[in-house]
Amino acid sequence: MYNTNRRKRGTVVFVTAAIILLASYISITNGTFDMTVTDVVKTLLGMDTSREHHLVIFDFRLPRIVIALLLGLGLGTAGAVVQGIVRNPLADPGMLGINAGAGTAIVLFMFLFQGTITGASFFSIMTMPLFGLVGGLAATALILMFALERGKLDSQRLILVGIAVSSGFGAITLYVSLKMNPKDFEMATVWLAGSIYNANWQFIVAMLPWLIIFIPLIWRKSLILDVMQLEEGSAMGAGVSVNRERILLLLYSVGIVSACVAVAGSVGFVGLIAPHIARRLVGLHHRHMIPVSGLVGMAMVVVGDLIGKTIFAPAELPVGIVISIIGVPYFVYLLFKTRV
Repeated sequence: MYNTNRRKRGTVVFVTAAIILLASYISITNGTFDMTVTDVVKTLLGMDTSREHHLVIFDFRLPRIVIALLLGLGLGTAGAVVQGIVRNPLADPGMLGINAGAGTAIVLFMFLFQGTITGASFFSIMTMPLFGLVGGLAATALILMFALERGKLDSQRLILVGIAVSSGFGAITLYVSLKMNPKDFEMATVWLAGSIYNANWQFIVAMLPWLIIFIPLIWRKSLILDVMQLEEGSAMGAGVSVNRERILLLLYSVGIVSACVAVAGSVGFVGLIAPHIARRLVGLHHRHMIPVSGLVGMAMVVVGDLIGKTIFAPAELPVGIVISIIGVPYFVYLLFKTRV
C-alpha cells in the first residue's frame, strides 16, 4: 500500500513537472520573435552572441517564466496553509483579506513615493514586499482582533471577518488609485488585476528570500497542520497549542502572499484551486499535499500566462484575469460539491 501511494505521488509530480516544462518551453520559444530550441540552448549556455536572442530570453521571457513559477509556488503553498488553518477547502488568502491588505499598502507606496511598477528603482522594488508585509500584517491584526473570541480563534468567524476586511481594504485601494495621475492609475489597475508583464530579475531578487524563508518553515509544520484538522479539543490533547500555531502559520502565509502581491498584484483562485487539486491527487497529509499544491500552483500560473499572451495576441490578458476566468467555474463546481 505504501509503495502504491509512493508511486502515485511520483506520477503526480512527474506529470505536473512535465506540464510546467512544456508550458515554459512554449513560452520561451514562441512569441512576436520566434526562436528555435537550438537558439535558446545556445543563448542560455552563452554560445550564441546574438544581442537579439540574449535580449529576448534574459530580459523578457526568462524572468517572466521564473516569476510565474515563484508566484504559483508561493500562492499554492499559502493557500494550502490557509485551508488547513480554517479547515475549509473553499478558503484562500484572498478571502481572509491578506491579498487586499498587501495590495492596499503597495498602492499607497506607489501613490506616496511615485514608485510605479515600470519605473521603480531597485531600492523601491526591494521595499515593495516590505510595504506588502505591513499591509498584510495590518489585515491579519484586524482579523485577529475581531475573530478572537475569549482568546480562541474560531475558523468560521475568521472567514467572515476576513471577507469584511478584504472589502474594506479594497475600497481604500480604489480610493487611493483614483487619486493617482492617469499614467500611474493605468499601471496600478493592470497590476491589481494580476500581471507579470513587466517581470524582471529585480522582482525575482525581491521575492525569492521570502519564499526561501517561509516555505520551509511551513513544511516543517506539516504534521501540526494534520493534527489541526481534528476538533480543537483533540488537537490540544495531542499537545498542539492550536491558537499559537494558527497565528504562526497565518503570519508565514502573510509573508509569502505579500511578496507575491508586491511583484504581480492580486492573482486570485490559485490559493483556492491548487490545494484542492493537490488534496485529490495525493491525499490529506500536508507533508505531501503542500509541495504538490505548490507544483500545481506553478503549473496554473505558467499555463495561465501562456494563454494570456498567445490566445489573445496581439493583445495581452493579465494572468490574474485568465486564472479567474478558469477559476470561477471551478469554484462554482466546488461550491455545489460541498453542498451535496
